[in-house]
Amino acid sequence: MNKEDYFIKQFDKNSSFIGDDGALVDNIVYSNDAFFEDVHFKKNWFSLKQIARKAMLVNISDAIAMNAVPKYALLTVAIPKEYSKKDIKELSQGFLEVAEEYGIEIIGGDTISNIKLDISVTIISKTNDAKLRSGIKKDDLICYTGDLGTCKKDLEKLLAGKKISKKSKFYEPKLKADFFYEVSKYVNAAMDISDGLFFELERMSKQSKVGFKFFDDISPEIACSGEEYELLFSFSPKNINKIEEIAKKHDVILNIFAKANKGKFRCDCKNHHF
Repeated sequence: MNKEDYFIKQFDKNSSFIGDDGALVDNIVYSNDAFFEDVHFKKNWFSLKQIARKAMLVNISDAIAMNAVPKYALLTVAIPKEYSKKDIKELSQGFLEVAEEYGIEIIGGDTISNIKLDISVTIISKTNDAKLRSGIKKDDLICYTGDLGTCKKDLEKLLAGKKISKKSKFYEPKLKADFFYEVSKYVNAAMDISDGLFFELERMSKQSKVGFKFFDDISPEIACSGEEYELLFSFSPKNINKIEEIAKKHDVILNIFAKANKGKFRCDCKNHHF
């Protein structure tokens, strides 16, 4: 049983806004993600600034995937008692740096004492043309950006006590906001790849009520790699040239790997959450 899906379903009857990377309410997108020590990261893997930056970026990724521009952030941070003023300043600097880079104003939240560093970020964004998971049309081409698989490999190295490149996407996601905002007018459905390509495809399959015909086999190393934060989207074949031109302009790699058809898609990757 997928306990994450089961838990979320408990609230479906009370809200029509559940089911996307964020909740779309009157052209405002509200997205929230947790970033907890010993669940999403281990303290010795990151500097405090890196932890704060990634906590912000994974939330901003949700907004971008819905074609929304982040405006405000709410932070809840559980801070270990032994943290010094220097530690707290370094942590806050990471939040502030990303906020400045994306034009976001941090407007509040909550802080508490804890035995571990736990972070929850809510991003409030604006959009005039939201992209949902439910927009895939029959015969749409399905595409993801960038390379997949490196984050899974790097996580395995870290868990084995090995070092990874300082440029790894596991440390800091490489978001593609400028590309997606420009290409969005040709996109029918979208989301980001946080839990893994096949996990996200199953979610899109359920929301859009489609299946997928794959052009080639996709290895588990690519299909099941989480923490990638690449963009996954669908579009009409008639717009392929325009989309490829915009990708080239922004130096973005496109991987067109499937076509939408009748049916269902089910992920067979191991669940990350429970």
